[in-house]
Amino acid sequence: MSNNKLTTRLPNQNVIETARQQYENTQRSKLPSIVIDLPSKGLIYPEDSILRDGKVEMRYMTAFDEDIITNASYLQNGILFDKLIDAVLISPIKAKDIAPLDRDMLIVYSRILSYGSDYPVTVEDPKTKTVLERVVDLSKLAQKPFDLVPDKNGEFDYKVNDDITLKFAYNSKMQENATISQILKQLIRQVGTTRAESDIEHFIRYEFLARDAKEFRTFYVKNAPGINYEYDFEGEDGGTFKSRFQIGSDIFWF
Repeated sequence: MSNNKLTTRLPNQNVIETARQQYENTQRSKLPSIVIDLPSKGLIYPEDSILRDGKVEMRYMTAFDEDIITNASYLQNGILFDKLIDAVLISPIKAKDIAPLDRDMLIVYSRILSYGSDYPVTVEDPKTKTVLERVVDLSKLAQKPFDLVPDKNGEFDYKVNDDITLKFAYNSKMQENATISQILKQLIRQVGTTRAESDIEHFIRYEFLARDAKEFRTFYVKNAPGINYEYDFEGEDGGTFKSRFQIGSDIFWF
C-alpha cells in the first residue's frame, strides 16, 4: 500500500469513528437521566475539578448496558463497576476520577434506576442469633454528615501535636491488602510544609508514633463522607434492631 493511500485511509477512519461516537452520544442523550448529590459534596476534589460542585449526572441503564454487569471478565478483574459508571455517566468525567466514597452512591443509584430499590440481604438477629433474610430499601439509605473544611486542593488539615500538622485526602484509592504504613502513605499528602514523598515516608517510618497514627486513622474514618449502611430490620419477635449490611458485586443480581 502506498503512503498516499495509507494517509488517506487514516483520516477516513477517524471521521467514521467520530461520526459513530456522535451518533451514540445523541442516542444516549435521549434517555432519562438524574442528577446525583455526592456524599462528599465535592469538597474532596480540587477547586478546578468538575466534581467540586458535588453533583454528577447519570442516565438510566439500557438492555445493552446489561452486557457490562454480566461480563465475567470484568467481575473477575474487579473493574465491573468502573466500566458501568463510565457507560452511564453523562457528566464529562471517568470513574477513575471519582473517589470510592462517592462512587458507591453512583452504584447504588444505578441499581435503583435499573431494577428498583429493593435489595435482599442477610442479617443476624442480635437476640436469637438467627440469620434472617430481609429486604433493604436502597432509596432510604442516608448519607453520612460531612462538615470538614477543605483547602483549594480538596485536602484537609489534621493536627498531630503542637508541632506537626498533616494534610490528608479522601479521594485516594486504596490497594487491596495494604499495610497500615501503605495506607498512611496514600492518605497523607503533606507533613508540615513538605509534600515530598520521601519526607512523608520518613515521617511515617520514624516519627509518627503508633498511638498518634491510630488516632489519625480513627479521625479519618469517623469523619469520612459516604453512605450510612446502618438500617432498621425486623427481628424474629416482631421488634426492630439496627444492623449494618454490605453491598457486594451481586447488587445487580436478583
